[in-house]
Amino acid sequence: MINIEELKEKAIDSINNAKSLKDLEDIRVNYFGKKGEITSLMQHFKDMATEDRKKFGQIINDAKKSIDDLIKERCDSFNSLVLNEKLKKESIDVSLPAKKIGLGHLHPCTIVFNDVKNIFEKMGYSVVTGPEIEFDEYNFEKLNIEKGHPARDEQDTFYINEKVLLRTQTSPVQARVMEKGKLPICIISAGRVFRSDSVDATHSPTFHQIEGLVVDENISFTDLKGTLTTFAKSFFGEGIKTRFRPHHFPFTEPSAEMDVSCFKCGGKGCRFCKNEGWIEILGCGMVNPRVYELCGLDKDKCQGFAFGMGIERLALLKYEIDDMRLLYENDVRFLNQFD
Repeated sequence: MINIEELKEKAIDSINNAKSLKDLEDIRVNYFGKKGEITSLMQHFKDMATEDRKKFGQIINDAKKSIDDLIKERCDSFNSLVLNEKLKKESIDVSLPAKKIGLGHLHPCTIVFNDVKNIFEKMGYSVVTGPEIEFDEYNFEKLNIEKGHPARDEQDTFYINEKVLLRTQTSPVQARVMEKGKLPICIISAGRVFRSDSVDATHSPTFHQIEGLVVDENISFTDLKGTLTTFAKSFFGEGIKTRFRPHHFPFTEPSAEMDVSCFKCGGKGCRFCKNEGWIEILGCGMVNPRVYELCGLDKDKCQGFAFGMGIERLALLKYEIDDMRLLYENDVRFLNQFD
């Protein structure tokens, strides 16, 4: 009995002086392992008288429980210390500014399209869309582009078969709207178009256009000039001047190309405008009466104008980009400039 009490005091002293979880595990094995000191004492049961076994067993169990409870207590204490140290190292200072999370942003072509769309919507235009795979009838014939016209050449157009192609312009949407015969018409249509062009700094086999159409009674070229001048000033700045040069398009008559004064040099001439002082931005004109007939409208009652511009070209001008290919290469270093 005296040996058990001494053994218990010795174990308690060892546990209290333990420096780590490993020390505690060594103590546990030393006393409770197969060859441990407490385990060895249990072998004396067979040599004891029956009346002594109960008392001896109770003392042994009390000693085992005291030692085991103290080991567990010290283990919990060490675990708490380890956890606290870990928390200190991994603690977050909530007073520090948060890191900015990159969520992406709009592509420059999308930014330009939204700007153009918003300008025309404020002037009362509606946005309509149409199919990218189009019938020859709508892409060419109803726009007064007859068979044999250079624009129909297979070098310029992706044909699927004789009657179906990838649209070369968004003008087919205008033909589809006029075909419905409901006036007045005041729309813009935008989307991807396809042409068999080689890829270089100013050309691509696929790009985006936005076109406008106004049809009603008593619409004049003055209305066209006023509308597009308002657009130019809203998009490029109030100081912009405009001019209209005679041109030819099969679906408008008279036709014109519209220039804006260079917004870099104010029209004096610089590298950006090739020393001309003017920059061409779009084509336009009064709708050809023949187009009204082909789309089922009364050419004697209807008057209107149409215009079209390239989204990529506007983006190149607005952001002073000198190579269209940059818009398609998905170089993050380039695109991050438009955040």
